Amino acid sequence: MTDDAPASDPPASPACPAGKGASGSRLRALLPDLSPWRASADFRRLWVSGLITNFGSFLTLVALPVQMKELTGSAAAVGAIGAVELVPLIVFGLYGGALADAVDKRKLIVYTEAGQGLLCAGLLVNALLPEPAVWPLYAVAAFSSALGAVQRPALDSLVPRIVPHEHLPAAAALGALRWTVGGVTAPALAGVVVAYAGLGWAYAVDLVTFAVSVALIVPLAAAPAAHETARPSLRSIAEGARYAWSRKELLGTYAVDLAAMFFAMPLAVLPFLADELDAEWSLGLMYAALPAGSLLMSLTSGWTSRVHRHGRMVVLAAAGWGLAVVAAGAVHNVWLVLLFLTVGGCFDMISGIFRGAIWNQTIPDELRGRLAGIELLSYSVGPQLGQVRAGGTAALVGVRTSVWSGGLICTGAVALLALCLPKLMAYDVRTDEHAERHRTRRAETAGTSSGIAGTAPAP
Repeated sequence: MTDDAPASDPPASPACPAGKGASGSRLRALLPDLSPWRASADFRRLWVSGLITNFGSFLTLVALPVQMKELTGSAAAVGAIGAVELVPLIVFGLYGGALADAVDKRKLIVYTEAGQGLLCAGLLVNALLPEPAVWPLYAVAAFSSALGAVQRPALDSLVPRIVPHEHLPAAAALGALRWTVGGVTAPALAGVVVAYAGLGWAYAVDLVTFAVSVALIVPLAAAPAAHETARPSLRSIAEGARYAWSRKELLGTYAVDLAAMFFAMPLAVLPFLADELDAEWSLGLMYAALPAGSLLMSLTSGWTSRVHRHGRMVVLAAAGWGLAVVAAGAVHNVWLVLLFLTVGGCFDMISGIFRGAIWNQTIPDELRGRLAGIELLSYSVGPQLGQVRAGGTAALVGVRTSVWSGGLICTGAVALLALCLPKLMAYDVRTDEHAERHRTRRAETAGTSSGIAGTAPAP
């Protein structure tokens, strides 16, 4: 199908009865919208690169806490990985957002991706030592957090530049699909690799994926800073923070996700939960269950493009996530645990799609990087602190109580935030003034580019 193919369904032919045609149309309406993929070659490169590197990163996501558990036997030590990642995430996330607004985003993405590969090589070397040390795990976690915090705002702020405005919700869904494909396959594979081949193989595969990813993103078109963007400084960071504070619906998306991830993210205690259920074999499946749910939702995300009350969906999905975690902590059957973790992944993905749609469809280009830095804190600081909370609570009151109590508090916190931030619940992309302004600016930019192209002499 060509890029300019008609978006509407063709009329039913005599050979295709109306009932079957309607059924096929409904099925296509559920499938992911591929418009961003067809419209932008740079989006395709970025998507494939992210798919490959995410696969490797999920291998390390499983291998690192497993290695820490083997070396220390402590749930608190595993949870402390989140603690050492927190400060670099906060500092470099905010600075990375300002940097993404002031420099070429493509160069920033390439350099940080290469740096992540070098850190992965460090983990590999340590794993191959006769007696691996604990401190390199914490050191690599901290430096990797810093590089990721610098890179992510550049990635997030690049997407609205290379994808048409009307396709941004679909781009968010496709980005989520990319993440979940690696999230489902890699943890399940990591459990097998770590158990039968060793930790070194997981780190080695991750290193290879970083090398391939760098080769894919080097050909991206340059993405220089907007001419009106300030140089990175505390003042420019503060400017972005003031804008975020003035937009209560944006503030609501950050607060809801922060609460959901801080109170209900169970990743740090999954190795211990698998032990308690006498199902050590299920650890890889537990890590894969959350992204499996996200993948299921991504594959049926076509309906999200027809929803306009994005803020309401963020709140409802975050509350559903909390309730799913409550159920996962309360049941005693490992298969039910996996089921409820999968349901939680579905709700988490719904929340992520609609948060991304609000961000990308309303924030001005000259502030996009700095606001992406704040967004990074909202969806990354929460899980990091959540690891500390989950590990510490498990050490005090037990693993299962740590899981279900966190989900319960999450649900209550989300309900309270919905009451305190009515603008989030009232947000409608069709009528929001910021979304309308963003649409107008993109249309004017497209019209200007078309006009310039139209004045060129005919060949």
